[in-house]
Amino acid sequence: MMSSFALFTVVLFYLALLFLVAYLAEKKTSKLWINNPYIYALSLAVYCTAWTYYGSIGVAATSGLNYLPIYVGPIMVIPAWIYINTRIVRISRVNKISSLADFISLRYGNSRSLSAIITIVCLLAIVPYIGLQIKAISETFHLVTETEISQNILKDNATFVVILIALFSSYYGTRYVDASEKRLGIISAIALESFLKLFFIIILGVFVIYFVFNGFSDIYEKAGRFADFKQKNTFGGIEGAMNWMILCMISGTAICLLPRQFHTAIIENRQEKHIKTAIWFFPLYLLVFTIFIFPIAWAGRLIFNGQNVNPEFYSILIPQHLGNTWITVCVFLGGLSSSISMIIISAITLSIMLSNNLIIPYGLLGKFKAENEAKNNRSITNIRKFSIFALIIMAFAFYKYFILKTSLDSVGLISFVIIAQLAPAFFGAIFWRRGSYKGALAGLIAGLIICYFGLIIPQYYFSYTQEFKGVLRDLYDAFGFFTIPYLSRIPEIFFWSLLVNTGLFSIISVSTKGNYRERNFAELYIDIDKYIQNHENAFIWRGTAYVSDIKNILERFLGRKKTEQAMRIFNLKYNIDFQTETADSRFIKFSENLLAGRIGTASAKILIEGVTKEDKISLKEVLNILEESKENIILNKKLTEQSEELQKLSNDLRNANENLIIKDRQKDDFLDSVAHELRTPITAIRSAGEILAEDDDIPSDIKREFLNNIITESDRLSEIINDILYLDKLEHGAIALHITENNIMQTYKKALNPLIHMIQQKNIHISEVSLLDHEVFTYDEARMIQLFQNILGNALKFTEDQGIIQAKFTEKENRLVITLFNTGKHIPEEDLEMIFDKFYQSKSQNILKPAGSGLGLAICKKIVQAQGGTIKAENSGLGVTFTVTLAADRDYEEN
Repeated sequence: MMSSFALFTVVLFYLALLFLVAYLAEKKTSKLWINNPYIYALSLAVYCTAWTYYGSIGVAATSGLNYLPIYVGPIMVIPAWIYINTRIVRISRVNKISSLADFISLRYGNSRSLSAIITIVCLLAIVPYIGLQIKAISETFHLVTETEISQNILKDNATFVVILIALFSSYYGTRYVDASEKRLGIISAIALESFLKLFFIIILGVFVIYFVFNGFSDIYEKAGRFADFKQKNTFGGIEGAMNWMILCMISGTAICLLPRQFHTAIIENRQEKHIKTAIWFFPLYLLVFTIFIFPIAWAGRLIFNGQNVNPEFYSILIPQHLGNTWITVCVFLGGLSSSISMIIISAITLSIMLSNNLIIPYGLLGKFKAENEAKNNRSITNIRKFSIFALIIMAFAFYKYFILKTSLDSVGLISFVIIAQLAPAFFGAIFWRRGSYKGALAGLIAGLIICYFGLIIPQYYFSYTQEFKGVLRDLYDAFGFFTIPYLSRIPEIFFWSLLVNTGLFSIISVSTKGNYRERNFAELYIDIDKYIQNHENAFIWRGTAYVSDIKNILERFLGRKKTEQAMRIFNLKYNIDFQTETADSRFIKFSENLLAGRIGTASAKILIEGVTKEDKISLKEVLNILEESKENIILNKKLTEQSEELQKLSNDLRNANENLIIKDRQKDDFLDSVAHELRTPITAIRSAGEILAEDDDIPSDIKREFLNNIITESDRLSEIINDILYLDKLEHGAIALHITENNIMQTYKKALNPLIHMIQQKNIHISEVSLLDHEVFTYDEARMIQLFQNILGNALKFTEDQGIIQAKFTEKENRLVITLFNTGKHIPEEDLEMIFDKFYQSKSQNILKPAGSGLGLAICKKIVQAQGGTIKAENSGLGVTFTVTLAADRDYEEN
């Protein structure tokens, strides 16, 4: 047994770790945290709460396969995120959306009333769900410490844990006044918790499977002796399969619509490409989680067979029963991670919705108009902090008085069904142009009524009062008429509520036209890819507005400096004169966006409307304007593409011209170099010849030395001329290739033999490595010997005494790859691409020019290209590596 003080100390250290991670991430001192797709994907695992950590084990033990839909539903839906969430991220980014309520309400005309109702729906669904997490924290804390849950709130340890969580959430969750800002600290802490809860469940699973039992087969065999084992691990015919399918639909809907999931998946998305990582990483995470649920559940039944224990807490009871305190505490921390991450993100998202969609638009807009930026920002932050505390306290009270005796599974499923009522309006927003505010509102209210009488009253009211009589009971009984024989209560209410909700939404939307703003945002949402670059241009507004009036409103929230900076960017983007006095539709939209992150889209609209006079626009006019807008966008896109093509062509021409200038300069330098090279041996020959012609009394040994010099310099002169002529013939294909089968290692040794004496003189270590399965290839052996000798000769010139020359032969992807490394001086990076050019000499060459014609590498390149290969040079380690690549099997035609 662990004492309450010791466990509370562990919790304090754990929360301190979260604070530290959040603090370090907020400092952004390391790129590890910024734009990391795995941190983004792990943050999505906030989906795995105490319900999935504890509750699904209880469901597996009591109801068999019914635990799987909570995992299978999201896994089925997540692949579609690459299309759905990419669109939603774009819509949210250009409209500065900060919550699920903003996203839906903006689409249906930016309605204040709809955003308020959506906020209430989320409160109804999520506050009990937060209470569920507090229940799990409290019960597992007392389970680990083997103490009774105190009815006195001040003596309940869970109270202090909840207060600490509220402090953490309010501090890091309200650091940005703009609610659409990315909260790197919170998200990094959530990602850490997601990793830890998976890590701890794996530890428990391995412990149960391989230390308590002898593997999966042992548990399966022993559990198979239970009379209900087979029944609970099959679908149970049509009835079970239908319930299972609808439970998958419930959880699949929830993964898109839970406010915490919308926040982590959409608001906290930094790059769209991170979604590509999430669509495989997150399902894999859920699958790993699922693997251990079955063995833990049935191991618990085997160990506690006949004992009155809560199967939801088998994960803690098993190691505790076996006296393993370390694993017990690890499991507790995993459950704590599941609960804390859900509480933090849910509290933050609900506080944003409460402030932006209820408190501010229905009470404080008048006050904000009169205050300055500092006071307004402080007020917004304080409202959100108060909201976070209030929400968590409400959830705590809900736990104490309503769900103390209910299961984690039932509360979680009810929350999912309630939040699913947003599905028709949500998916209609991004897929259906005709969806209207009236249809969305009517469908949502009807669905909520069905959920209220079908689920909320029997779950919470009846369980609290234990009184089943009265009007509420009669209304509840009236639903008996709609009973579906094959469905249990929760799937049944889900089916009817969504059927009625979707039906009303569709019928009313088709029957009514909606107003112009609804249709305007419908086009913006559905065709987001067309409007993303110029979304302000696609916003339709007509009336009288003055820039100065709107600027005054913006300064109340952004301050003068940020407002002027934002206006400067806007004017430059659309090429608007800074002295313009009247505002157009683009500036109205731009201003609403600037305010939306701070006070919500609905409040932003109200504030801007307060200083403008808008004219009515007919729906027909809207459609005409939108059509013109589309045509303009298409035209602009074509012009942009043409402009980009012209720009690219201009750049290519500029580069070509620069290259020609460089080539011309290099050619001049080369000709100067060749003239110099030719002049040197000619001068030496002439000087020696003149001395021999003028003086007959020269000693024979000196005369012999002069004659040898004449011969040497003549050979050098001949070499230069031959190289120039040979390179010219290679370029013009005048030299025929003689392609035959040869042993590449023998060819290399033939090339090496004439140079071995000079290599030994410099004490250079030379080696060759063959990784070839077979050494016979087709190539021109004479040319390859020449290539090897040119590169090796080049290496000899630049490699210091006691250096290294190494050749390596490999075959990759049906290509012969030869790498020749030497420890010579590094080639300047800017020269690496051009050292094979016959007209090129390094600008940074500051050493005495080695002997030779200077055409060796240019000849090497032509020899390789003539045989269909490539050659490149790169600086590697302590020297330079030349890489030659030839086709391993290729039939060449002789030139």
